[in-house]
Amino acid sequence: MEKRFPLFAHGKTLWTRDVARGIREQLEEFLAEAEQGDTVVIDMKGVDAFDFSFANEFFGKALLALPRLYPQRFLILEGLSAYTRENLVSALESLNLAMIERKGRALALLGRVHPADVATFDTIAKRRTPVTAAFLSEALSIGITAVNERLTKLTNLGLVRRRSGSSPAGREQYEYSVLA
Repeated sequence: MEKRFPLFAHGKTLWTRDVARGIREQLEEFLAEAEQGDTVVIDMKGVDAFDFSFANEFFGKALLALPRLYPQRFLILEGLSAYTRENLVSALESLNLAMIERKGRALALLGRVHPADVATFDTIAKRRTPVTAAFLSEALSIGITAVNERLTKLTNLGLVRRRSGSSPAGREQYEYSVLA
């Protein structure tokens, strides 16, 4: 299920760590109430600007807490302006973190992500149906070990969902998807 967290409700311009801390605590309460598998959309429409310290405190700390405190809950962004995207990317890169931005139906990664991980994410996102490591290995023309390393990284960052499934032969295998 998808739930929305409208950041605009807290103002058009968002400055300082102190302001971000209070809003992040509200987001974390929202995440705690969400079910495993839910996606929380941080709606940025109407937010004109935020500074680096706000982005670092709000987004950075929320992303760092996500896998540990709110497993299997996912964050995505919508409605970023060019200015807010620039500040957010700087903050995420400084923390070695990444987030998913959605524009219409298109998904993209923001932050510090290796191009190989972007290619893996994009391949999964474009399918709109769960894929296996074997599928990705063939689609990306790389070995299964490399695919598994990328999938582990993307899963640990909260960018890709991993579910247990069955192979055609009836063996357990994992399936990966983005927001599905």
